[in-house]
This record gives sequence, C-alpha cells and structure tokens, in this order.
Amino acid sequence: MNFYNDNPSLSFYLHHPEMAHVAEVRESGFANAAEGGPADAETAIRQYDMVLNLLGNISGDVIAPNAADVDIEGPHLVDGHVEYAAGTKQNLHALVQSGLFGLTLPRKYNGLNMPRVVAVMAAEMIARADVGFATIWGLQDCADTINEFASEELKDKYLPRIYEGATCSMDLTEPDAGSDLQSVRLKATFDEANNCWRLNGVKRFITNGDADIHLVLARSEEGTTDGRGLSYFVFDRADGGMTVRRIENKMGIKGSPTCELVFRNAPAQLVGQRRLGLIKYVMSLMNGARLGVAAQSIGLCEAALREAEVYADSREQFGHTIGQFVAVQDLLKAIRARVDGARTLMYETARWVDLTSTGKQAARTADILTPLVKMTASEFANQCAYDCIQVHGGSGFMKEYPCERLYRDARILTIYEGTSQLQVVAAIKGIASGAYVKLIADYDAQVAPMATEGEMAECLAKLRERSRQYEELHAKATANGTTDPLFDHMARKLTEHIATTIMGYLLLLDAAREPRYLESLKWFLE
Repeated sequence: MNFYNDNPSLSFYLHHPEMAHVAEVRESGFANAAEGGPADAETAIRQYDMVLNLLGNISGDVIAPNAADVDIEGPHLVDGHVEYAAGTKQNLHALVQSGLFGLTLPRKYNGLNMPRVVAVMAAEMIARADVGFATIWGLQDCADTINEFASEELKDKYLPRIYEGATCSMDLTEPDAGSDLQSVRLKATFDEANNCWRLNGVKRFITNGDADIHLVLARSEEGTTDGRGLSYFVFDRADGGMTVRRIENKMGIKGSPTCELVFRNAPAQLVGQRRLGLIKYVMSLMNGARLGVAAQSIGLCEAALREAEVYADSREQFGHTIGQFVAVQDLLKAIRARVDGARTLMYETARWVDLTSTGKQAARTADILTPLVKMTASEFANQCAYDCIQVHGGSGFMKEYPCERLYRDARILTIYEGTSQLQVVAAIKGIASGAYVKLIADYDAQVAPMATEGEMAECLAKLRERSRQYEELHAKATANGTTDPLFDHMARKLTEHIATTIMGYLLLLDAAREPRYLESLKWFLE
C-alpha cells in the first residue's frame, strides 16, 4: 500500500497554484551544477513527487504493519539508555537506506532541500502509519534550528549526520518547568580548560530523549530567574555525561520513548548567542514543531477515516452494511470534513512558512496561522478518533482494532508542543490586531470571482455571514480593551470561529479546482 498514491489530496496540494513560487523560493541559490539543484520549479515539483512516492511506499509497507507490535513492545531502558522496539529499528533502517532523512536540509549537508510543504506531507503519511514513530521522525526538524542559528563549525559537524540517520531531541521541559519555560533551571557553566559548556540538571518528558543529537535549553547566566538568562546548546550523546533515569509509561504513542534525563557535567556547545535560547531559538523551533503536530494530527485523522470507512462497508446489521444507515453516514461525513478542513489549513500555513524569506508579510501570516492549525488539527484528531470508535461500536473498544490505538495516540496531540489553551494565547495577537480580519478579506477577494453562481455563491454568502458574526464577537470582546476579563473569556470562542471561517474560505478556493471539497465546506457551514 502506498500512502501517497492512495490519497489524491496530497497530490492536489503538491500541485497547488502557489507551489511553483514555493519551489522557486526554496531552490533560489541552489539551482546550479555545484549544488545539484533542479533547473526550474516544474522539475523541482517532479522531484518532490518522486520523494513522496518513495516515502508513501515505506509508510504503507513498513511503518504501518509495524505499528501494532511497536505499541505493544515499546522501547526498553538498558543500562541508562534507550533501546527502541524492533519495529522502530526497522522503520529507521528503511528510511535511512532510502535516503529520506534530512528532507529540508540544504544539499551542501547532503540534505534534499525540500520545502516545508513536502516535509509536512511526509510527516502526515508517517503519522497515518504510526503517530508514535512520527514523533521520532519529526524531531529531525532540530536540524533546521542548527542550520539557521548555529556556527558553521557546528553545522558541518552535525547536519551531515542527520542525513545519515542520527536522531534528534529538543530538551526543554523540566519537573518544575513545563509550559512556563522561563523557569528552566538546568545549569550551563563554561569550562575554559576544555572550551565547552557543562550541563548539570534534570530534564523531564523529553520526546525521543536518548537521541543522538540534543538541543538543550539551559540557564547560562548566574543570578537570573527568567527567560533572559537562558541559552541554547547542542549536546552529542556520544560525548557522554547524560543518562536516562526512566522511560515514562504513557497512555499512547508508546513506541516513542518519553524520558527523564540526568545531565552530569555533560559537554555541550552554544548555539547562536547567549541569552537568546528561549526568546529567539526555542520560539522558532516550537513554531516548526507545532506545524509538525498538526501534520501528525491530520495523519491520524486520515487513518481514523480509513478505518471507519472500511468497517462501515463490511459490518452488516439488520440485513445491511452499517454504512447504509444515515446515522453512520453522518459520522463518516463529519470525519471527512474535519480531515479536509484541517488539511487545507495546514498546507496553507506550510506554504506561508516556506515563503517567510520573501518578506515580513509572509512571516506574519505564517505566525498567525500556526497556532490556529495546531489547535484545530489536534482537537479534530481527538474527535475523529472518537467518532471512528463510535462507527465500530463495541468492537472499537477492543484492542483487536486499530481505532483503539488511534484513540490513545490522539490524546497527546492537544497537549504537547503547547496545549490548545496556549494556542489560544498565541492567537490573541492576531485577534487583537485585526490581522485575521484582513486575511479573510484577502481570501474573499480571491474567491469572489470564482463564486458567482450556484453552490459556490451560496457558500460564499454563508462565509461572509460568518465573517460578519466574527466581527460582532470581536467588537464585543474588545469593547473595553484586550486587558478586560471578558476578552480572555471570549478568546477561545473567537479563535475557534476564525479558524473555521478561514478553513471555509480555503475549502471554497479548493472547490474551484476540485468540486468534491464543497461537501466538506457545507458540513462546516451547517
């Protein structure tokens, strides 16, 4: 089974009208013989297609069949270090042998120089196969942080290793510093004799915590207690000084080792400048991670949809397959609509991320869309997994069916890399400034010439009414300023309303190229 070829939506978004521009921006500076880049955007997109096709094969033929056994076996702690489950090792081996690590790395470090859109598609397919493994795979995004902020010496040392299959982790959370990363206490002191920093302390809830390459947030400035005293470091497990105290026993994503780490004089190197660890570097990394969680969420939604459809088409009751019953059809329609809505928002966000180098407007748009897609996709994943079990009835409660694992795996998605509540906080800037209203006006201007009659025109009218309702809610919430408690109380409702409105406009734009998206749009507008 090929998870790329069997999902027309992926090819649809790979060939989005804006993808030529994305490819051109990504390839600028690399389209020459020395770098081995393609001659034009069309050639680049064909290369993206080939890479995704190969990854689709591995997702369907290797990772998905391993998922159930990995969930049961899980990782093991052996002499202070993690040993992956057998299936996880097979997954990693297949991807490394196929040259599919380092998707977004520049070619000078042996990477494939793929845009974020392609990396997100890869993450979606892998998550459809196994969300737990997708967390291990997705952490290679740490390479982007090293590439953007580290010295040339550190880039030359670490980035080629990621293409070769070195795993990564970002070590942020501590026992007393979860969402409040300003409270991080792990200490970094400079060792002049050895020209390195020494890390001492404990990190907790670290995904893929025994990785080869660690990005570690630590307190480098004596006497500080806030984010201005934190710096970012790269630590190589091969240098020693770090042990795994335990692997957490989790509800879901059990193949992904979530670890408590102890650092004892572990040698590390500074990434970028001192004091900017949290303020600049972690914020950049977290935005990428949140887009990755959105991709995981949509992959899980797609898996839930497939499982529900197969069961509904095969299970017979009262002389009919249950898929013929309206109540079940309504559940399937809801799952499909959520998949389509979250996916269109995710690829729109990824395209803006790819274009951030073109100007401040692209960066601002990517910034305001990221919390929306992280919150919406992860909440939808939980609802899709719930509805998938409902389609299965009692069978869905049993471990014989994959939907039971999907339900457990989904729960973390609204929590890690920033809870849904924190995504609302992140979205407040766009709400208060009116940036979302301006964005909707831009989408309305794009779609208006395409929606002049029939169902397209009806849907546009309803979207405009939703926009008007949002402006009323916004006016009420901000009547006494954004510091008024009423604004805080209404922030979640405003965020959800603007997210569904933006998804609606994007689905209407998609429907101009592929009419089937109208059905999902109409579900959102009901």
